[in-house]
Amino acid sequence: MSDTQFGKGCHLHLIDGSAFIFRAFHALPPLTRKSDGLPVGAVSGFCNMLQRYVEGNSGPDAATHVAVIFDKGSHTFRNDLYDQYKANRDAMPEDLRPQIPLTRDATRAFNIACEEIEGFEADDIIATLACQARAAGGRVTIVSSDKDLMQLVGGGVEMMDPMKNKRIDSDGVVEKFGVGPERVVDVQALAGDSVDNVPGAPGIGIKTAALLINEFGTLEDLLDRAEEIKQPKRRQTLIEHRAQIELSKRLVALDENMDLPFTLESLEIRDAVAEDLLEFLNQMEFRTLTKRIADRMGVEPPAAPEITAPDAPEAPEAPAMGSGTYTCIRDTETLAKWIAQAHARGYVAVDTETTGLNEMTADLVGVSLCIEPGEAAYVPLTHKGAAADDLFGNDALAEGQIPLEDALVLLRPLLQDPSVLKILQNAKYDMKIFAKYGITLAPIDDTMLLSYAQHAGLHTHGMDKLADQYLNHTPIPIKSLLGSGKSMITFDRVPIDDAVPYAAEDADVTLRLWQILKPRLSAAQVTRVYEKLERPLVPVLAQMERTGIKVDRDTLSRMSNAFAQKMAGLEAEIHELAGQSFNVGSPAQLGEILFDKMGLEGGKKSAKTGKYSTGADVLEDLATEHDLPARVLDWRQLSKLKSTYTDALQDHINPDTGRVHTSYSIAGASTGRLASTDPNLQNIPIRSEEGRRIREAFVADEGKVLVALDYSQIELRILAHVAGIDALKQAFKDGQDIHAITASQMFGVPLDEMTSDVRRQAKAINFGVIYGISGFGLARNLRIPRAEAQAFIDTYFERFPGIRTYMDDTVKFAKEHERVETLFGRKIHTPEINAKGPTAGFAKRAAINAPIQGTAADIIRRAMIRMPAAIADLPAKMLLQVHDELLFEVDEDAVDTLTAVARDIMEGAADPVVHLDVKLSVEAGQGANWAQAH
Repeated sequence: MSDTQFGKGCHLHLIDGSAFIFRAFHALPPLTRKSDGLPVGAVSGFCNMLQRYVEGNSGPDAATHVAVIFDKGSHTFRNDLYDQYKANRDAMPEDLRPQIPLTRDATRAFNIACEEIEGFEADDIIATLACQARAAGGRVTIVSSDKDLMQLVGGGVEMMDPMKNKRIDSDGVVEKFGVGPERVVDVQALAGDSVDNVPGAPGIGIKTAALLINEFGTLEDLLDRAEEIKQPKRRQTLIEHRAQIELSKRLVALDENMDLPFTLESLEIRDAVAEDLLEFLNQMEFRTLTKRIADRMGVEPPAAPEITAPDAPEAPEAPAMGSGTYTCIRDTETLAKWIAQAHARGYVAVDTETTGLNEMTADLVGVSLCIEPGEAAYVPLTHKGAAADDLFGNDALAEGQIPLEDALVLLRPLLQDPSVLKILQNAKYDMKIFAKYGITLAPIDDTMLLSYAQHAGLHTHGMDKLADQYLNHTPIPIKSLLGSGKSMITFDRVPIDDAVPYAAEDADVTLRLWQILKPRLSAAQVTRVYEKLERPLVPVLAQMERTGIKVDRDTLSRMSNAFAQKMAGLEAEIHELAGQSFNVGSPAQLGEILFDKMGLEGGKKSAKTGKYSTGADVLEDLATEHDLPARVLDWRQLSKLKSTYTDALQDHINPDTGRVHTSYSIAGASTGRLASTDPNLQNIPIRSEEGRRIREAFVADEGKVLVALDYSQIELRILAHVAGIDALKQAFKDGQDIHAITASQMFGVPLDEMTSDVRRQAKAINFGVIYGISGFGLARNLRIPRAEAQAFIDTYFERFPGIRTYMDDTVKFAKEHERVETLFGRKIHTPEINAKGPTAGFAKRAAINAPIQGTAADIIRRAMIRMPAAIADLPAKMLLQVHDELLFEVDEDAVDTLTAVARDIMEGAADPVVHLDVKLSVEAGQGANWAQAH
């Protein structure tokens, strides 16, 4: 080890080890060592991060000294100051715990100094080392994004956010806290920290704290002069909570004067010893990383241990993002060469650039291709020239582009070649764009759905999120090219030279994500989910969305007028009940009428706005006693129907097709349910007469009929199966009224003496229990006392004990594995299941419902995937999916045939993978419009 004195010219890197560990743990799916099942996912990610750091530590800014700093234990001197410090933090995940010591071993294997001290946090060690290095005349870079370390920035100390590859200097601290580094502790002391349970000053956040500190200079001056503060509440808070604020400052201030058992000199950079590093990686069974590092070191990798258990392969080595070569293809010869390479490779990542996000109206602007990470190309096709925006409206194409038709002639065979896999992110969009030009894009892999199949419930699955998650990269934002607001342009107006890096990067990122995510399907045990439930649904939805459904504008217009007249009548009635005119749509004015003028009980003001709350729950409670809130609820319902549907739907009618073309989100809901957007056709209310009438505007084309097929009580049937409820199974088998049977079982009422009220209560419980309803929730639904509602639920569980067992077992499984599963193997992650506080109840209810709702979603997906082939010879098209219902348009003389075929497909959709104890049943209807068919 060198004895070189640390001083001027030295550069110390301090790596926040805990941040690396948790980043690695949460960014990657679970990974176990094949030989013994030991969790090693976080260790794998940690090692890859260290290796990237080592490889990147070069050039004039390279570190001369480095250390990875860890927390040791959970009790520190701050707990002695305040016993509630970090008291609300969740326990460490069980599969992370055994990996913690292995990350220390990994650091030592890389021959990097690894430091931790009992009773102190890593931040304190970092603070002390940073101050020592600064005092010695050296530079310091803290590799972390932890805001608590920003108080150290300045005077030769900076931070580097490793996830965003962004440097944080004094200006960056001001951007974050509104004050310079020297005043960060003062701001934190006032604002507190909910993560670490630092109390701070109640009601004062970062922005207010910064304003106060900038006005008074220091926290001490602020507290001494608190009487000068003009705002009474703020003044009182600072005076009353002074001791708490001063304690908070002691908690957030880092200890810069620790007695360290090592010196700066001992942290000098050392090369890894090949034998030690490779032996550790080999023991962890990281084969790809072992080989890569061995190659870099110029040595032979050690022999891999004999193992047989399955594991997720690591991603292939690839050049860093931004270091690749992006090409602009401007002639057919170059395009032909790229196409030939794609044919030879057998796969190609593809992305399109278009004039908008609506696939039905957007035009193709360019196509991106990538067959090797770091090597991608953009083919501009319809970019406008520089004079496109002149006063004469000149829309001439920019020079240096292949004519659109010529390019499509070359691309069509590749995009339709069954032997070449096309890799896309959100493939449905590109599939619909190419379909406009007569190209059937197939076969495909979709990185969005690869992620969704593995990580539903953990995070979103858009490209930006996945690039950050797996590539540690932030793609070029589209706003940087298009702008925003009134000055926003379409992509065809973007100069080609600016478009190339953006467009080619999308294809590059997509290929890299595919190389990471596709091999992990097997290890995550979701290959069947992706191959059978996700990927084959894409072309089905694309075709449905392109087909759309005909909507009668005149019907919508008449409904809007009728709703407006009815709203006007309700307004007059409301004003008469109130004894004065006011804006019914104003929550503030309504609150004043209800609670100030009329003196109704239950008025609560928002702490934030000081206005009365007049949400639907408040009005529903009041409506049982008073007419005015009941009429307001009626008015609001009509107002929503008018604005959301009868008015807005008219704007969504495509002028070329006369139809509405909704878009389905496949990866939106963690349970597998599809979501309809632009417009949302799944939320049209069907319980009210006015809501049902809106469906009258959705009509069949001339000579055709709409046919709706709807699963009957599918979730209750699934519940009867998974919970093993014999009484419910038998009732379904016998075709009996399930709600009447439930009421009879619960309340001991013979079926021939059943009243509608008792049946309604049983129905509310039947559906409520699927969603883990509470006594409070049921009481609100039935408008009965909470104790009575809870008694109903207790009786329900007594009569059907299997349901309680199912619920308890499901929650237990979720807490142990942080996920639940459908009968078809879909994994729905429940990251909040072990949370405390208000989120705990919601997470528990979601976990109970997810396997049931998810299984129902899987069943209708399976039906939809099988449907196109089943009805291919019929004059019929599938138009919509609304939860448990499929809507078709069919020639009048083929209605019976379509109904029989579709019913068979839907009722047999679970087979042969799952054999349900309760047979699925599908109800069918038909009519000239959707209301008649439903």
